[in-house]
Amino acid sequence: MEPGEFGILDAAESGSLTGGPSFSLRHRALRAVWAVAWTLFAAWTPPPFHRWRALLLRLFGARLARNARVHGSAKIWYPPNLVMEQNTLIGPRVICYCVAPIRIRRNAIISQGAHLCTGTHRIDEPSFQLEAAPITIGANAWVAADAFVGPGVVIEEGAVLGARGVAFTTLPAWSVHAGNPARLLRKRARFTIP
Repeated sequence: MEPGEFGILDAAESGSLTGGPSFSLRHRALRAVWAVAWTLFAAWTPPPFHRWRALLLRLFGARLARNARVHGSAKIWYPPNLVMEQNTLIGPRVICYCVAPIRIRRNAIISQGAHLCTGTHRIDEPSFQLEAAPITIGANAWVAADAFVGPGVVIEEGAVLGARGVAFTTLPAWSVHAGNPARLLRKRARFTIP
């Protein structure tokens, strides 16, 4: 990925290659406003207030289906990079570090404490430059409690990443993975949700 590919990572402009920030002042200010808005208007709200939190996310640029649900204790780093299709859930204390886009397809569940992380660093370069790659969570997939999904990962349709599992590669459709790093445990029965 080249700096700036996702529109917010701007190493050349901000001077991060020479020790400056990875994001422009404008972008950092927007994220600060977002953090204050979420803290004041959503983070403390009771679980049934999903529609209210979804409205706030949409006002800040997220694309959420009408019945997408996000818990108040979740942390969404940059709402314009979040897409949630119908009947999806981001559970309590989930972290969506969406430097690059995160797409959650229909009927997928991200359980409590999971971490979706689209950012990493170029560890072999002296600048330690931040880079990003999108994450896709397929339809009918489940990211279980406290699991970690790394940059560029696709969790295909119906796949499961078990509790505290760590995924740095694509998880094939209708499979169950667990562990660090995640390894295949078994296939999962296919089903269709209307």
